[in-house]
Amino acid sequence: MKKRVIITIGRQFGSGGRVIGQRLAKDLGIAYYDKELLAEAAKESGISDEFFEKADERTNNSLAYVLSMGFPSMGFYTPHSEMLSPESLFLFQSEAIQKIADKGNSCVLVGRCADYVLRDYPDLLSFFIHNKPENRIQTIVERQQISKEAALDLMKKTDKSRAAYYKYYTDKEWGMSSSYHFSINVSLLGLDDTVELIKTIIHKNIFVQEATPA
Repeated sequence: MKKRVIITIGRQFGSGGRVIGQRLAKDLGIAYYDKELLAEAAKESGISDEFFEKADERTNNSLAYVLSMGFPSMGFYTPHSEMLSPESLFLFQSEAIQKIADKGNSCVLVGRCADYVLRDYPDLLSFFIHNKPENRIQTIVERQQISKEAALDLMKKTDKSRAAYYKYYTDKEWGMSSSYHFSINVSLLGLDDTVELIKTIIHKNIFVQEATPA
């Protein structure tokens, strides 16, 4: 890859979006960020990554109050409560995402509204990954070692949380094709061929951009 490309992946829970992101990063030889985004935000803000993990892709405003009370059992108390509001944590996380993008290297970023945060970057390609419910449920069952009923409940709750989070911070609809450059149904091609399709799109985009006169 000669030209830098930033790949963001939104995904339904259990759709395979995380695995696709990991495979893309490996095949393309570029950096991968998922939970790593939380660690970057913690490092940049000086706030424990515990708080970012608790707030990860959630909009529950009561979380700010719970976090502001601190965790005595962990041996520390939180900074000023305003720093731990969902909005502030989102801002710290967004700044970390932008700093990663500003390094000038190609990368894959999963979730956390990265497509919106980096919307003005010309080398951004945003994808949303979805899949058939039955495939997702089976994936969740195998990954979480829970029943199909529990997997269905977890799938619905997680999707609802991600949708609310995305809507709250972007004012766009999570999962809607109009919110992303590409929306791909993994159930049509499977994981392997979906990765190959995305790689083709990426390389095609790079070729077009390189061929465009300055």
